[in-house]
Amino acid sequence: MIFISFTSHLPANFSILRPPLRLSTTTTTTATTLHFHPYSRHRFLYRAPQLRPLRPSLSPCALRAGAGDLIHDAGATGLVLAGAYALVFIFDNLTQRNLIQQNSNSIGARCFASLVPLVNCLRLVVHGLQLVDDKGLVKSVTREGNPKELLRGPLYYVLILILSALMFWRESPVGVISLAMMCGGDGVADIMGRNFGSTKIPYNPSKSWAGSISMFVFGFLVSVGMLYYYSALGYLELDWAMTVQRVALVSLVATVVESLPITKVIDDNISVPLASMATAFLSFGF
Repeated sequence: MIFISFTSHLPANFSILRPPLRLSTTTTTTATTLHFHPYSRHRFLYRAPQLRPLRPSLSPCALRAGAGDLIHDAGATGLVLAGAYALVFIFDNLTQRNLIQQNSNSIGARCFASLVPLVNCLRLVVHGLQLVDDKGLVKSVTREGNPKELLRGPLYYVLILILSALMFWRESPVGVISLAMMCGGDGVADIMGRNFGSTKIPYNPSKSWAGSISMFVFGFLVSVGMLYYYSALGYLELDWAMTVQRVALVSLVATVVESLPITKVIDDNISVPLASMATAFLSFGF
């Protein structure tokens, strides 16, 4: 509400055309009064229009930026999967042509397969300790741009890869499922949570329903797909009716563990694969 009052310095005969005016403003939370001092006083009442609070809305630029990030993440995921499958296809071709010798049960084969994650492990340690500066690696792998982050989540990730290769190899579905839950499930959950995670889980505000649902769905699908792939190559013999149920159970357990507010105590790259390993080992028995 705004009140305006005028008071003019006019004598009785109105001989002065432009009287001197003094303006003073008094502002309150509900009204503004203008005084023209001191003889005649006229009041005008004016009701200011009420402004409705602005509702937050996403601008077209923000929507395009979010869509661009999602497309970028999806493209990177697709390229990594394509490269991984291409590498496996090349080695299978070389094996069928007897250009390389295949012995899946040997300790040497497991150690040889662990060389790649071992090299990445040493690389993360060197850059995490800031013995060597690589801003590109830090920017691409960490979330806050701090090199010390390399010694946490990313390092745990490659250590789980090494553990799965050495302990379970490819004759056991345990290692395949645990890696699928960590790579496919938890990886996609992070992407979906960052882009569509507006609705949070009640017991953990840092996690979202979109991320947890994606964790379950994609962890399940990637696990089943990888098990089918190894089964088609002859490494695994599975009862698929029971396998689907067991994988669904592992996906549920991994999703619940990933959603718990324990990230400050134990990293997701440790809790999710270890929970998946334990559940899969108890379910499949080998």
